[in-house]
Amino acid sequence: MFSLLACEQSTPLPDMEPGEQGRVVRVIDGDALVLNTGQSVRLVGIEAPVLNRRRGEPDAYAEEAARALENMVLGRQVQLYYPGLTRDRYDRALAHVATLDAAGPEIWVNLELVKQGAARVRLYPDTAARGADLLAAEQVARDDGLGLWGQPAYAVMAADEIGPEARGFMVIGARLEMRMPAEDIACLWSVEAARLRVRVEQSASAFCNAEPGRMYRLRGWVSGNTLTLTHPLHAERLE
Repeated sequence: MFSLLACEQSTPLPDMEPGEQGRVVRVIDGDALVLNTGQSVRLVGIEAPVLNRRRGEPDAYAEEAARALENMVLGRQVQLYYPGLTRDRYDRALAHVATLDAAGPEIWVNLELVKQGAARVRLYPDTAARGADLLAAEQVARDDGLGLWGQPAYAVMAADEIGPEARGFMVIGARLEMRMPAEDIACLWSVEAARLRVRVEQSASAFCNAEPGRMYRLRGWVSGNTLTLTHPLHAERLE
């Protein structure tokens, strides 16, 4: 909990730029909403299961995640906070969201969704502020099997369990084998006993200095036997 009213100058996210205020009139899915101003908002730092209303079946736990967000914010006045980039190519606001009225508890919504297991942490370099706080909350939710962490679809898989058909944002366990140079990216890691490779973008170049033979929890987009690492906090050393 935090106080939005402690003093006129106080904010729940003082390291971020306050943005627009508005009343939430629609929840699109577990990490996206619409304000009464017409502004669409994508909650940053998190990735909720997708409802796929226009494209087919919803992801596992998508309806529960959307309902969790509805329960927190639908009909409530909220404040947007910008950690960096403010708009995406769809003109959605890229923001952290905090409730602003007395209609319910004071909530830092992005963090609360992670705490409830309604979303996983997914960071982008230009909106990654408070990523460590989100990851710490996710660790607790994952250990307790809350929300989506109780679903087989979101289990943290070992790298050698990931087949060539795997595609999507995943959290995996992998033991690093060998670092290889590569063009146009920072480096490429092979993984012990697995076909999977870890493609390290320049934005996560510090991971090229990782120690071979160590076990890591990695997160990123998986496709074609490759996990793309885009942020240093997406690699957590386990031993």
